[in-house]
Amino acid sequence: MSDIDCYGIAMDNDGFIYVVDSKKGEVWRWKKGERQSAIVAGGNGNGSQSNQLNDPTFVFVDDEQSVYVSNWGNHRVMKWRRGTKVGVVVAGGNGEEGRLDQLSYPHAVLVDQWGQI
Repeated sequence: MSDIDCYGIAMDNDGFIYVVDSKKGEVWRWKKGERQSAIVAGGNGNGSQSNQLNDPTFVFVDDEQSVYVSNWGNHRVMKWRRGTKVGVVVAGGNGEEGRLDQLSYPHAVLVDQWGQI
């Protein structure tokens, strides 16, 4: 991994490190001691499609290695299940005006043991 505009970072229970590249709209997964890394969220340029991120900020990884990303530029939180190329909106995604189904520039994301965001 090189030339990364790192904003957020997380580690899962298996020792994988997840790095958010905010500028490129990607989340990378890397294992300490290994040279290869892989894109696990986004990676299709900045945008608002279900396979894209726009200025992602932070990442959270659950016990099943699902990746949750606070997608600052799209006012949403996205979830990518392990091995998928398309994410789903799990919070926000309906603009930033202040309704209950909206977020305004989310900066972080946490998921509890029951899967509550």
